[in-house]
Amino acid sequence: MTHAADLPLWAAVLVSLLLLVGSGLALIGSIGLLRLRSFYDRIHAPTLGTTLGIGCVLLASMAFFSVLQTRFVLHEILIAVFMVITTPVTLMLLARAALYRDRSEGSTEVPTLPVDAAQNERPGV
Repeated sequence: MTHAADLPLWAAVLVSLLLLVGSGLALIGSIGLLRLRSFYDRIHAPTLGTTLGIGCVLLASMAFFSVLQTRFVLHEILIAVFMVITTPVTLMLLARAALYRDRSEGSTEVPTLPVDAAQNERPGV
Protein backbone atom coordinates (compact mmCIF):
# COMPACT_ATOMS: atom_id res chain seq x y z
CA MET A 1 0.00 0.00 0.00
CA THR A 2 2.46 2.68 1.17
CA HIS A 3 6.20 2.79 1.01
CA ALA A 4 6.58 4.13 4.55
CA ALA A 5 7.95 0.75 5.64
CA ASP A 6 10.93 1.34 3.32
CA LEU A 7 11.89 4.50 5.22
CA PRO A 8 15.16 4.19 7.18
CA LEU A 9 14.99 4.58 10.94
CA TRP A 10 16.89 7.91 11.04
CA ALA A 11 14.52 9.42 8.47
CA ALA A 12 11.44 8.09 10.27
CA VAL A 13 12.61 9.66 13.53
CA LEU A 14 13.36 12.98 11.80
CA VAL A 15 10.00 13.05 10.04
CA SER A 16 8.18 12.12 13.25
CA LEU A 17 9.91 14.83 15.27
CA LEU A 18 9.23 17.49 12.64
CA LEU A 19 5.56 16.47 12.46
CA LEU A 20 5.23 16.56 16.25
CA VAL A 21 6.87 20.00 16.49
CA GLY A 22 4.74 21.33 13.64
CA SER A 23 1.50 20.04 15.08
CA GLY A 24 2.48 21.28 18.54
CA LEU A 25 3.11 24.79 17.19
CA ALA A 26 -0.23 24.74 15.37
CA LEU A 27 -1.92 23.62 18.61
CA ILE A 28 -0.25 26.42 20.58
CA GLY A 29 -1.40 28.93 17.97
CA SER A 30 -4.95 27.62 18.19
CA ILE A 31 -4.94 27.77 21.98
CA GLY A 32 -3.57 31.32 21.79
CA LEU A 33 -6.44 32.26 19.49
CA LEU A 34 -8.94 30.96 22.03
CA ARG A 35 -7.33 32.18 25.25
CA LEU A 36 -6.07 35.67 24.49
CA ARG A 37 -8.48 38.51 25.15
CA SER A 38 -8.13 41.29 22.60
CA PHE A 39 -8.04 41.11 18.83
CA TYR A 40 -4.52 42.52 18.75
CA ASP A 41 -3.26 39.77 21.04
CA ARG A 42 -5.13 37.08 19.14
CA ILE A 43 -3.71 37.75 15.70
CA HIS A 44 -0.12 36.95 16.64
CA ALA A 45 -0.50 33.42 18.00
CA PRO A 46 -2.18 31.82 14.95
CA THR A 47 0.18 33.61 12.59
CA LEU A 48 3.25 32.22 14.33
CA GLY A 49 1.64 28.81 14.67
CA THR A 50 0.75 28.77 11.00
CA THR A 51 4.12 29.92 9.72
CA LEU A 52 6.34 27.80 11.97
CA GLY A 53 3.97 24.83 12.18
CA ILE A 54 3.48 24.57 8.42
CA GLY A 55 7.23 25.04 7.98
CA CYS A 56 7.97 22.00 10.13
CA VAL A 57 5.32 19.91 8.38
CA LEU A 58 6.74 20.91 4.99
CA LEU A 59 10.26 20.01 6.11
CA ALA A 60 8.95 16.63 7.26
CA SER A 61 7.27 16.11 3.90
CA MET A 62 10.43 17.08 2.04
CA ALA A 63 12.54 14.68 4.11
CA PHE A 64 10.04 11.83 3.74
CA PHE A 65 9.67 12.02 -0.01
CA SER A 66 13.31 12.85 -0.68
CA VAL A 67 14.47 9.73 1.14
CA LEU A 68 11.81 7.48 -0.41
CA GLN A 69 12.28 8.68 -3.96
CA THR A 70 16.08 9.00 -3.70
CA ARG A 71 15.83 12.46 -5.19
CA PHE A 72 15.22 15.90 -3.75
CA VAL A 73 11.56 16.98 -3.80
CA LEU A 74 11.04 20.71 -4.32
CA HIS A 75 7.22 20.99 -4.44
CA GLU A 76 7.07 21.95 -0.79
CA ILE A 77 9.43 24.88 -1.26
CA LEU A 78 6.81 26.63 -3.39
CA ILE A 79 4.19 26.06 -0.69
CA ALA A 80 6.58 27.41 1.95
CA VAL A 81 7.31 30.53 -0.10
CA PHE A 82 3.60 31.27 -0.44
CA MET A 83 3.02 30.69 3.27
CA VAL A 84 5.94 32.88 4.32
CA ILE A 85 4.73 35.70 2.06
CA THR A 86 0.97 35.56 2.58
CA THR A 87 0.68 34.92 6.32
CA PRO A 88 2.53 38.05 7.57
CA VAL A 89 0.91 40.21 4.89
CA THR A 90 -2.52 39.01 5.99
CA LEU A 91 -1.60 39.74 9.61
CA MET A 92 -0.55 43.30 8.77
CA LEU A 93 -3.67 43.97 6.70
CA LEU A 94 -5.98 42.67 9.42
CA ALA A 95 -4.16 44.65 12.12
CA ARG A 96 -4.20 47.88 10.11
CA ALA A 97 -7.89 47.52 9.28
CA ALA A 98 -8.76 46.88 12.93
CA LEU A 99 -6.55 49.74 14.08
CA TYR A 100 -8.15 52.13 11.60
CA ARG A 101 -11.63 51.01 12.66
CA ASP A 102 -10.87 51.33 16.36
CA ARG A 103 -9.28 54.76 15.96
CA SER A 104 -12.17 56.06 13.87
CA GLU A 105 -14.63 54.80 16.49
CA GLY A 106 -12.60 56.43 19.27
CA SER A 107 -11.78 53.22 21.12
CA THR A 108 -9.63 53.63 24.22
CA GLU A 109 -7.94 50.24 23.73
CA VAL A 110 -5.61 51.48 20.98
CA PRO A 111 -2.97 54.20 21.24
CA THR A 112 -3.72 57.50 19.59
CA LEU A 113 -1.59 58.87 16.80
CA PRO A 114 1.19 61.27 17.77
CA VAL A 115 0.47 64.90 16.86
CA ASP A 116 3.01 65.08 14.02
CA ALA A 117 1.85 61.74 12.56
CA ALA A 118 -1.80 62.78 12.76
CA GLN A 119 -1.08 65.92 10.75
CA ASN A 120 0.74 63.97 8.03
CA GLU A 121 -1.81 61.16 7.80
CA ARG A 122 -3.70 60.99 4.56
CA PRO A 123 -7.48 60.74 4.85
CA GLY A 124 -8.90 57.34 4.00
CA VAL A 125 -5.64 55.44 4.60
